[in-house]
Amino acid sequence: MTGAADTPPAWRVWISAMRVRTLPAAVSPVVVGTALAMHDHRPLPAAAGLCLAFAVLVQIGTNFANDYYDFVHGADNATRVGPRRAVASGLVTPGAMRAAMVGVFAAAFLAGLGLIHWGGPWMLAIGLGSIACGVAYTGGPWPLGYHGFGDLFVFIFFGLVAVCATYFVQAGPLSLHSVLAGAAMGALSANILLVNNYRDAETDAAARKRTLVVRFGKRAARIQFAACLVVALAVPFVFWATGYRAWCLLPVALAPLAWMHLRRLVPGASPADLVALLGDTAKLTALYAGLFAAGVLL
Repeated sequence: MTGAADTPPAWRVWISAMRVRTLPAAVSPVVVGTALAMHDHRPLPAAAGLCLAFAVLVQIGTNFANDYYDFVHGADNATRVGPRRAVASGLVTPGAMRAAMVGVFAAAFLAGLGLIHWGGPWMLAIGLGSIACGVAYTGGPWPLGYHGFGDLFVFIFFGLVAVCATYFVQAGPLSLHSVLAGAAMGALSANILLVNNYRDAETDAAARKRTLVVRFGKRAARIQFAACLVVALAVPFVFWATGYRAWCLLPVALAPLAWMHLRRLVPGASPADLVALLGDTAKLTALYAGLFAAGVLL
């Protein structure tokens, strides 16, 4: 139990529960999708703003759901090596976290409704699917994250769906380039989750949370991490080869940083090292999105 002297203020507890380090996974694909829309058509600031609000709210709602359901399933307990979770540490009651999860997902749904004006009924289906999977990642009768499908969920919804939906509501029918950019962002976002699961592999295994790291081991996780980086760094070359100017290669300048991240994902890495790498992997995603957007517009 946490003593009164060690209890942080409530606002800090909730900010921590939002897992701010992971939010670049929500913001970055919207930035890239909007840049592509500006290149091919024209930006619609209101639509882009609603896309951003929806993506961030779904990310926060998913993080709240993860905090709640991992506690329920026993994956977050006293043996956990990462940052303490709000419910598991007793800082937030399960009921309060569940209510916050519902509230944030409801706000995301309302933001998504606004996108129907530009994207039609497809936006309702995408919104409901995103929210349902956000809950099903660790909740429901068959939690995705507990059966090794968390990485695929992140790749699809924080990559392909986020970039393509942002592009669609502003520029109309999807282009090959919007799908490719979605794959790049999905790969980088999946790496954020991978580092988290790499750190938690032992406690996840004990709680029968069968992430890909638990299923196939840390060596396979490092191969997956490298493959995702290769995909992300290869996409700008495809853009260049299919008519974009060389400015689109700006993200390739991050290759040395990506290599350094891969070298830090080693079997003997401490929990503190992996927490730092998690933050740096999210920063790499944000840097990539910024350089990609700049390159596309230039």
